[in-house]
Amino acid sequence: MPRRATIRDLAHHSGVSIATVSRVLNGHANVAAGTRDRVLHAAGQLGWHGGRTTDGDVVFVRCPYVLSDYFGLIVSSVVETAELHGMSVMMNAGKGAAGRSPLPALPDRPGVRGAVLILPPEPTEDLVMLRDRRFPFVVVDPRTAPPRDVVAISSAHFAGARSLMAHLVGLGHRRVGIIGGPREWSVNDGRLAGYVTPLIELGLLPPSELLRFVTEPNEAQGHAAACDLLDLPDPPTALVGFNDKIAVGILRAAAERGLRVPADLSVAGFDDIDVSRATHPMLTTVRQPLAELGRMAVTMLLRMIGGHELDALHVELATELVIRDSTAPPPSM
Repeated sequence: MPRRATIRDLAHHSGVSIATVSRVLNGHANVAAGTRDRVLHAAGQLGWHGGRTTDGDVVFVRCPYVLSDYFGLIVSSVVETAELHGMSVMMNAGKGAAGRSPLPALPDRPGVRGAVLILPPEPTEDLVMLRDRRFPFVVVDPRTAPPRDVVAISSAHFAGARSLMAHLVGLGHRRVGIIGGPREWSVNDGRLAGYVTPLIELGLLPPSELLRFVTEPNEAQGHAAACDLLDLPDPPTALVGFNDKIAVGILRAAAERGLRVPADLSVAGFDDIDVSRATHPMLTTVRQPLAELGRMAVTMLLRMIGGHELDALHVELATELVIRDSTAPPPSM
């Protein structure tokens, strides 16, 4: 039996984003005519039978960020898993969705049975409102610590960061610079705690001069923070980025200073997105189960919609240390 076409298939076939495909299938007006024609032509060629998400069982998916290789993997997994269970998807994605919050109106939207909220920027009060109105929803990668009785799923950030720093400590590094993410993100707290634990176990308290935070975890801000750290009178022998994109910025800063990675400087990231295997050298990093986050979120949501009780409301999925070519013993060893 041939595999049923998915929204991801339509996006690939028509050369547009998953969010654009969703807008076309939902009949939204803010799509160029040529783009709409390409998507509908692809739907005809692939035998799409998903239909429009105007009524029936609909999952609302909110991801108010650019659907890059990080968020895109999670969203694609959510969409595909929902389709496998006969649910349609209503997308609210991209930076344009970051302004006005759709959460207060969600319980009153016809046909919307539940929601998957990916790193939602809304305050805790909005989540509590949805909970109090008994609207089923799951938070993926919560920005701040969710209330105890709000269902949330994330990766084991503390354990992943700890395994990465233990690797660097095992190589002999003691002066490790850390470039953290946005200070208000709870994931940043988890990773930072994981990074410092192996050092503290050796009786070392990482000096504040080796710690930097960014407001946007991207290559440009990673580069700026790395320049700051590498220009210190006593620079670190290793740099750890909040994510792989920041690590790419670190690599650029090292190259500008004539530093060889890993002979002169070890560099590591977090996430294991495609860019970690496209750099030279390839990045040591921590693999997050991004697709599984999306699948698990839909599974938990469907259990809530079906009235099943959830014993575990805050779920962490295991991460995995991936050692590649960007880490080695420090130069003095």
